[in-house]
Amino acid sequence: MTAEAGRTVHLAVALDGAGWHPAAWREPTAAPRALFSARYWAGLVAEAERGLLDFVTIEDALGLQSTLPDGLDERTDQVRGRFDAVLLAARLAPLTSRIGLVPTATTTHTEPFHVAIGIATLDHVSGGRAGWRPQISARSFEARHFGRRRLPPLDTVLNRPGGADLSAHPHVRDLFEEAGDVVEAARRLWDSWDDDAEIRDVATGRFIDRDRLHYTDFAGRFFSVRGPSITPRPPQGQPVVAALAHARLPYEFAAAHADVVFVTPGSAEQARAIVTEIRELSPHVQIFADLVVFLGDDAARRKARLDELDGAELSSDAAIFTGHVRDLAEQLLDWQGAGIQGFRLRPGALPYDLWQIASGLTAELRARQAFRSRYEADTLRGLLGLPRPAGRHAEAR
Repeated sequence: MTAEAGRTVHLAVALDGAGWHPAAWREPTAAPRALFSARYWAGLVAEAERGLLDFVTIEDALGLQSTLPDGLDERTDQVRGRFDAVLLAARLAPLTSRIGLVPTATTTHTEPFHVAIGIATLDHVSGGRAGWRPQISARSFEARHFGRRRLPPLDTVLNRPGGADLSAHPHVRDLFEEAGDVVEAARRLWDSWDDDAEIRDVATGRFIDRDRLHYTDFAGRFFSVRGPSITPRPPQGQPVVAALAHARLPYEFAAAHADVVFVTPGSAEQARAIVTEIRELSPHVQIFADLVVFLGDDAARRKARLDELDGAELSSDAAIFTGHVRDLAEQLLDWQGAGIQGFRLRPGALPYDLWQIASGLTAELRARQAFRSRYEADTLRGLLGLPRPAGRHAEAR
């Protein structure tokens, strides 16, 4: 199968610890002693950049990893702990040159102003390659880290009638509404400096044009932000916003607030149905499909060994692919035909499955004229084919 005329596959990887299998840190090629080092993460992102991938995402949350829906477990045989994703991305930015960096930052307990300036700073230090994946926090044990609000235990919510659909519960809907306000406030803060606000005229002693800094004046149900930002307008104008979505409520959130949405179909038919539903909400948001991948001639054996070590077969919100990169390339192109524009692959074990993606899969797609042979843009918006928006105040002026 070849790509549709003129259409190439957008490809990203989701980085999380030692990989997306809970026992991945026990793989022979893993580096468990290096997980909390900049060198480890720099190596992963450098490999993704060598493969000419569009971007990497970096997972984050406000609580330790756990097998329980809401609370800490007692397991000591799985990776626990992680870096702050935004800070880590800022550390990696000077070590890369073309690949996009999209950290996760939670909207529920963090200040919108802090998130906005963190992502704006990342866009500056990366030269326009920043994105942001806003994420809600519905877990009560994470809320207790901050003490500002009380949330019902998630396991109690799940056990109510209709509990499997979290979006049916009022407090989850509130969290998504709040997340939408956070994104809107951030976008206004990114636009609170005009592109030409910085004069830097030594002769006249004027560093900025104060008339080109603007109050944000965001006032919503959950918070208000006066502004302006303390950080000049990002190089991309608006860094790329991405959202993970599994159902109608997060689809609506992504359609209203994101540039890219990550969805989790299990087949080409499901992908087509999801694309149809999202396109009814937005004609513009780019749709990427998530897959957990175990790649190589011995992929099935490797996964079976990891399942045995973990004591259970891997389950995931996303489809799990196990096999050769040649077959994965066929599946991606099949799903592309269903309307999927790009793919965010979750390597089952790092760095091995990332190596397979960055070298083997990209070569397979390139042979089908479905993947780039060089980076064609310097910014993440450019790689995704998104225009750089003008500032809202400059347009008004």
